[in-house]
Amino acid sequence: MSKPIPGLGPLRVFEAAGRLLSFTQAAAELNVTPAAVSHQIGELESQFGFRLFMRTSRKVRLTEEGEVLHRAVSESMDVLRGALGRIRKLKNKRQLRLTTSPSIAAKWLVPRLDRFLSLVPNSDVRIEVGITAVDFEREEVDVAIRFGSGDYPGFHITRLFEDTVFPVCSPALLKGKQPLRQPRDLLQHNLIHIEFHAQGATWPNWRMWMAAAGVSDFDDRGGLHFRHSSLAIEAALNGQGVVLGETSLVADDLAAGRLIQPFPVELKGPPRFAYYVISPEKRADEEMVRLFREWVLKEAVETERNRNI
Repeated sequence: MSKPIPGLGPLRVFEAAGRLLSFTQAAAELNVTPAAVSHQIGELESQFGFRLFMRTSRKVRLTEEGEVLHRAVSESMDVLRGALGRIRKLKNKRQLRLTTSPSIAAKWLVPRLDRFLSLVPNSDVRIEVGITAVDFEREEVDVAIRFGSGDYPGFHITRLFEDTVFPVCSPALLKGKQPLRQPRDLLQHNLIHIEFHAQGATWPNWRMWMAAAGVSDFDDRGGLHFRHSSLAIEAALNGQGVVLGETSLVADDLAAGRLIQPFPVELKGPPRFAYYVISPEKRADEEMVRLFREWVLKEAVETERNRNI
């Protein structure tokens, strides 16, 4: 006869202790005492008949048996959390769990979300921000917006924007001691850089833009460098320099006059790289997923239309 499986409480304690390799940190995370964690682990070891941790005076580590069990418990809890999330959605069919890249969230999506909430009354939209690949099952996610190549086999994907890149800056820079009359004048200003390289492709940067604008003696070693476009654009809004902005991310600031485009030269990015709306094929036709995808695509078309007026 197989041994009975302990309840969720002790296994949750074991998962935390094994992940953190600390009874003290596990206790703090679970809001219990270290003694309670130690007691629960001891109960599990007694029930299973083998040790889960090797204890020393300063730290603990999983035994070989403990590592095998911890991996299984962690995976099982991920599956359980996913199942519970789907059960909650059965009760609340107006719930949408969305994960999006930080820049598109801050500069474009969030300022428009009230329109979606008006379109779908009583909806429950939950947003997480991230840049890593999405595990839709374990993370309880319905829809993702990510910047990438669009190579997501097994998923329903839709390209969101056809972005171009061009210099933008605060109008205040035009009133300073170093006006911007021609591209070469940019050499007298602080340039804000966003570097992106992936799969052998480079997103347009200042070296590429200067070459297209006919400025050959450009040194790109100075200036401000950011990983996230939203932070780079924020620096430009604060008058800290000139940044190469993407159509989608600077559209609202241009329309409001917070940013201006001093020169008409624009560059297109590598054709396959863009923001994509991603969802699992089996959930692509669920009502909230479909409504969100249709809405966000209409908003993207409207952004591009306003840009071309």
